[in-house]
Amino acid sequence: MDLDIDLKSVDRVLMTARSVRRRLDFDREVPLNVIEDCIDIATQAPVALAGENWRFIVVTDPAVKTKLAKLYREVLVDLTSARGIEIKSSHQALIERLHKIPCMIFVCAIGNPGESTAQQIAFYGSILPAAWSFMLALRARNIGTTWTTLLSTEQDRVGRILGLPEDVLQVVMFPAAYTKDAVMKVANRIPAKELTYSNHWGIRKQDTEQ
Repeated sequence: MDLDIDLKSVDRVLMTARSVRRRLDFDREVPLNVIEDCIDIATQAPVALAGENWRFIVVTDPAVKTKLAKLYREVLVDLTSARGIEIKSSHQALIERLHKIPCMIFVCAIGNPGESTAQQIAFYGSILPAAWSFMLALRARNIGTTWTTLLSTEQDRVGRILGLPEDVLQVVMFPAAYTKDAVMKVANRIPAKELTYSNHWGIRKQDTEQ
């Protein structure tokens, strides 16, 4: 029997899951039970070859957050400098107060992604859908966050801070706080008709109908 799904609400969550780096309530706690509800939703995501290899670390300790925020700033500064670009104002706003964020949630994966493209796709195919579902669950509860993988470049240093075993990778970090007057709009994206090909790369359905 099909579920009675409110498509309008589902579509709105999917279409307004923006990265939120400003207009966050740094003074309001994000309860652990709310985060765990979101994790329960996230782990219903489809899994690939690696199976249920996800684990989540919720960081609320001020000292640990300060260490991670310092490292995050360092990585971002080095990255933008190497690319010859300036740090965006929204990113700057986040790193200035990242240590004060109510919580940081790390999505980790147990195992080795392998060397081949196919192995890596299969490995991360079991972790990224859960991470995305987690972000959507946060969005539905008016909790703002941003999907960031900057710290994945510092596996050893983050691993020492978080006490990760050698066979565990931290993949995505979500700095999370309730939104504060944030306006979550539908983004201006390229329409599907311009992105979708029919049966062969480069051939659009409308081209074959002319």
